Amino acid sequence: MRLFFLSVLGLLLLFTPDACAQEKLVLYPTFGGAHFEYEKDSAVYQVTPKQVSQILFEYPQAHEEFKRARRQSTWSGILGFAGAGLIIIPTATAVVGGNPEWGLAAVGAAFIGASIPLGKSYRRKAQHAFDMFNERHTSLLQRSRFYVSATGLKLTINL
Repeated sequence: MRLFFLSVLGLLLLFTPDACAQEKLVLYPTFGGAHFEYEKDSAVYQVTPKQVSQILFEYPQAHEEFKRARRQSTWSGILGFAGAGLIIIPTATAVVGGNPEWGLAAVGAAFIGASIPLGKSYRRKAQHAFDMFNERHTSLLQRSRFYVSATGLKLTINL
């Protein structure tokens, strides 16, 4: 009877949401990028994109999606920076009294315009990767392992 009671108590503790390790990645969009938080159990950590990539490494689909998102972010940053530089050159030339090449400013504006959809794509793909990760970690029965060494019981649930 005592063994049965301990087994039932152990199973109840196993299937309560607080007993399972809760992991969650959260993306907060910012101007020109995103801010990431990693929630594990009751703690919240601010993480970098490289740390997010390491967290997602165990989940190939989510990791590949996040790698695509980071590529989009890189190109968005390059185009935005180059576009800003191309706009500043003729503007500064006009301010100091020279003959500016306004074609450079037009090309710079086109670069900045091209970087905006890439930035939006980055946030969308990163959020999709986070959704895949969070979906895996918010289910009630998640890769649970239950061991009782004194009685020799072992319960392993892999979903």
